[in-house]
Amino acid sequence: MPKYTREEIIRLVEEEDVEFIRLQFTDIFGTLKNVAITSSQLEKALDNKCMFDGSSIEGFVRIEESDMYLYPDLDTFVIFPWRPQTGKVARIICDIRKSDGTPFECDCRYILKKQLERAHKMGYKFQVGSECEFFLFHQDENGQPTTISHEKGGYFDLGPVDLGENARRDMVLTLEDMDFEVEASHHEVAPAQHEIDLKYTEALEAADNIMTFKLAVKTIAKRHGLFASFMPKPKCGVSGSGMHINMSLTKDGQNIFYDENGKLQLSENAYYFIGGIMKHIKGMTAITNPLINSYKRFVPGYEAPIYIAWSATNRSPLIRIPTPREEETRIELRCPDPSTNPYLAFAVCLAAGLDGIENKIEPPKGVHGNVFELTPEDIEKLKIEELPQNLFEAIKELQKDDYIKEVLGNLIVSKMVTAKMDEWTRYREQISQWEIDQYLYKI
Repeated sequence: MPKYTREEIIRLVEEEDVEFIRLQFTDIFGTLKNVAITSSQLEKALDNKCMFDGSSIEGFVRIEESDMYLYPDLDTFVIFPWRPQTGKVARIICDIRKSDGTPFECDCRYILKKQLERAHKMGYKFQVGSECEFFLFHQDENGQPTTISHEKGGYFDLGPVDLGENARRDMVLTLEDMDFEVEASHHEVAPAQHEIDLKYTEALEAADNIMTFKLAVKTIAKRHGLFASFMPKPKCGVSGSGMHINMSLTKDGQNIFYDENGKLQLSENAYYFIGGIMKHIKGMTAITNPLINSYKRFVPGYEAPIYIAWSATNRSPLIRIPTPREEETRIELRCPDPSTNPYLAFAVCLAAGLDGIENKIEPPKGVHGNVFELTPEDIEKLKIEELPQNLFEAIKELQKDDYIKEVLGNLIVSKMVTAKMDEWTRYREQISQWEIDQYLYKI
């Protein structure tokens, strides 16, 4: 059932004294964008008549094809609780369509919707829960972000050691005011690092929620004089931030990954889903880990996965099966980080898993010890491969995976490859302070 009708939104805007409505969408690189309108333009927006210039958005279209229309998804209407109580601000997340009314190929919601429709035709519903980590840093005298924090907190610490406790508490309360279901929140391993876990929900809603979650976290952090960073690895020598993706498929209300009589209580379809992800993960990594900085997480000693392996008993491999079974049975992908575009990440995860189910792709044998403690000989014997070690390798793997390219569409792949290869070239041109310190004095 729809959450809101057109008439209900118009009534709520009037009754709640909403003055501005943000029509939000996400570009292919996972950046939230919006067009703000006043309440007087609401009916026009709800009639899908709000237009914007797509040529101004990175990775979208050429100037000759620039006219784009915003189609609001009424169920995403929410009033921001952190804005003034008079002249409030609300948002509606929008789909993007071309001037002829057809879906825009680079609309990330559209990419995810296509895969959800494919799953629906197979009788499946795709559920996702995310564990999103972030850092809270100080700002300088000009309000610009730094990587400085005075706190020394660690995993599950609490105040007064956890100096970000009050900010995190306000973030959770704000999210709950917006009807989010927050399952847990806590201090993470590194000083100034935090995690907030959102409840399982249908994948499109989950992706929408992550984009709103980031906006809310950054806004509340700023109110506390802090800067919230979702950069994967902002500091050397400490753990980086991940965004683990927990996934399940249901059919007729039943979790199809659970089998009481199966090995490890997993169904054949669960194994095939794992097999599909492992087959395509190299091509997916440019999506789940889209920054040069993303690959600074993938070094030994900081918990982020390096090897393409799975386990039901420990957290070191790429994929793990958390302990709860029956209706809570889920597959956790541990490599994504919070810089990913959640719409594209969920789309490729689902597509890879469905490929595994459709083609009965068997995963390799599970690794039930700590992968990081395996010797090179063990890794070679078990034929365990590694994730791409940098963005350049990840882009090359994406270009080789025709299936993932088809899921994303040629236009997105082309624009992403061009942008990321340019990013890689600009990175290679830089001379870091580490290189100066390491080489200048002795060469």
